[in-house]
Amino acid sequence: MMKSIIAPGLILLFGAVPSAQAQVTLDVSKITCDQFTGYKITNPQNIAIWLSGYYSGKRDSTLVETQTLVANAKKLRDYCVRNPQTPVMRAVETLFSPDKK
Repeated sequence: MMKSIIAPGLILLFGAVPSAQAQVTLDVSKITCDQFTGYKITNPQNIAIWLSGYYSGKRDSTLVETQTLVANAKKLRDYCVRNPQTPVMRAVETLFSPDKK
């Protein structure tokens, strides 16, 4: 009797069957500004966060300046609206290369 009560309770608690989700792999170097600004891949904020981490890693920096991240994402979005065919990584390099600062 006890087993018949516990099993349905566990199913309700954890769900009967976990949902399967497809794993998607993206080559960020191929994302265009149009795809970035048009939410065609994912929320642009997700891509901006990834790009920030990628370029911080190249600079061997573990710091995240959240206000700078938000401001840079806005600059990137504005640039991409004007240059939709540009790869987003090239846009980042154009806007934020060390000689631009």
